[in-house]
Amino acid sequence: MNIDFPTVLVIASFVSGMIWLLDSLLFAPQRRRDAEAKSTAEKIDELLIKEPLIVEYARSFFPVIFAVLILRSFIAEPFRIPSGSMMPTLLVGDFILVNKFAYGLRLPSINKKVVDIGLPERGDVIVFRYPKEPSVDYIKRTIGLPGDTVSYYDKVLRINGEVMPQIQVGRYVGVGSGIGQTGWTKSVESIGEVEHAILRDPYAPNLPAGCQVLRAGTITVPEGHYFVMGDNRDNSNDGRCWGFVPEENLVGKAFAIWMHWDSGRNGTLPIAWERLGSGIN
Repeated sequence: MNIDFPTVLVIASFVSGMIWLLDSLLFAPQRRRDAEAKSTAEKIDELLIKEPLIVEYARSFFPVIFAVLILRSFIAEPFRIPSGSMMPTLLVGDFILVNKFAYGLRLPSINKKVVDIGLPERGDVIVFRYPKEPSVDYIKRTIGLPGDTVSYYDKVLRINGEVMPQIQVGRYVGVGSGIGQTGWTKSVESIGEVEHAILRDPYAPNLPAGCQVLRAGTITVPEGHYFVMGDNRDNSNDGRCWGFVPEENLVGKAFAIWMHWDSGRNGTLPIAWERLGSGIN
């Protein structure tokens, strides 16, 4: 079951804030008047302490919940990488931070853009709501911008007719949950000024099984949409399989790894210390 955490935060902030506000405006003054009517300071103190438990909780939790809501909605949000579709750039068990204002400020829960700041560029690693199931967040690399033509022949990417250069750097050595990709071809691909590593299975067909979008040849990215692919080219459910990402589905730009925990790292600690604090290119 997917929990809509932004909506939970919005509701929790509203409920706790309203309880605190209503008590401050309506009930706390009456308690104060009742206390002042007593004859001794001890009774005054006793009545003032008798704040309802629900109000005490609301007053304590509201600032914390609201601060988390603002931070998570407009500044940065943490995500965990659950699959190997972005290997070798991102590994299973990476905990990443996503810039929430890179592509505009959006209202939490309803995801409506209220401030236009920027748009994805080719090569950006982006988090977005999966078009076929918007409650699920995906992470892929931006390949095609609106109006671009994209093709993928013999495992070579072409954008607007230009080949994106690849330099083979050797065979990949997988670790932890990604050990199954050991022996695959590792290359460095250039998309404009962005250089990033990709993986390819030398024995796999040109496109992953079930991916039909690019089988007919070159496609054109519609206005207001983006074409994305995983860096693990032969093990990624991406735009080659289901099409384009609408602009309104954008969540943010991934920019850093703050933790890595993979229980599949047999014989070693599940934490990969060398990945902590790494940038995402």
